[in-house]
Amino acid sequence: MGLTSNKVLALAVMCAVALFVATVWLWPRLARRGWRAVSGRVGLLLATQCLLFASLGIAANQAFGFYASWADLFGRETDQGVVVDHSANGSTGGPLQVVSTSEVVGASGSRPETGGQVQKVDIVGRTTHIAVPAYVYLPPEYFQPQYRTRTFPAAVVLTGYPGTAQALVDKLHYPRTAQELAKTGRMQPMILVMLRPTVAPPRDTECVNVPGGPQAETFFAKDLPDAVHAHYRVGRRPGSWGIVGDSTGGYCALKFAMRHPRVYAAAAGLSPYYNALIDPTTGDLFRGDAKLRNHADLWWLLKHEPAPDTSLLVTSSRIGERNYTDTMRFIDRVQATGRTRISSIILGSGGHNFNTWRREIPATLQWLSGRLTDR
Repeated sequence: MGLTSNKVLALAVMCAVALFVATVWLWPRLARRGWRAVSGRVGLLLATQCLLFASLGIAANQAFGFYASWADLFGRETDQGVVVDHSANGSTGGPLQVVSTSEVVGASGSRPETGGQVQKVDIVGRTTHIAVPAYVYLPPEYFQPQYRTRTFPAAVVLTGYPGTAQALVDKLHYPRTAQELAKTGRMQPMILVMLRPTVAPPRDTECVNVPGGPQAETFFAKDLPDAVHAHYRVGRRPGSWGIVGDSTGGYCALKFAMRHPRVYAAAAGLSPYYNALIDPTTGDLFRGDAKLRNHADLWWLLKHEPAPDTSLLVTSSRIGERNYTDTMRFIDRVQATGRTRISSIILGSGGHNFNTWRREIPATLQWLSGRLTDR
């Protein structure tokens, strides 16, 4: 049974309840002195507590999508990562392959022409040879005959770390929200490309071109748009692409728009931070390369690099978000450039979690739609 299976959660809850009942039932027999009775009481209490915390952890993981599998949880995930293609002509199947299709849950229609479609895809970077799974949302208009020659704007949607791409579909409801907003005329029909920023799990690359390691920035700035262009009717002009993400994905989104404004005309960071983190999950990202370290620091970019011609959106909460002070300072710094445009969503209260981001996503998608062109 998978980590995100409801059966696993039900089993953990049942075992916790059974141990609690057993503890109550056996406690009178163990209420004696002696090492055996004490060990029995301690063992029952520890086992009950462990199963209780396991149940809560599994429930929290299902709600927030921290880990996708047992291997992901224990850092042993091996089915994704950096793939080197040694064939003479590269990947014979193309850089993007559709694995399966599904309807948009909660949409107004089950057919693609009325409710849109979510496609699960595998993407392989032509230059970086990075292979990642992703989900692509296609709006209903994409399948309607009158739009068969039309191109559509696209937005890359990133999770946090570790995150799962499926959570963007099932938990944050990006496809359903986009479909509802377009249906009511509050945003234009857009293609969404949803994936993790973690291209070499379990390592957190912070979307950096790691010396001697995964070239994550190049993948998102070149390989990913190229793969999507080759397979879907997406606009090719600089103003056709946007990017949005939460937490680590929010930091990456802002960095890509600031570093590659001709690729991403607009970026939204939901609860972002503004400098690449260095911790045990990242390892040594820069290998002593000061230039690479500077380019991963948004504060440094604002101070030392020409202001990019792009639009940025940042979100935070006055109560509950640790990035509030930094976000307000970032807004001031961007405004001082006089060239880069900045907008914000500041909630009265909200945490670093899915519930907060679901409150911000509709306005974020409307903002992003207003800054992209379909040509």
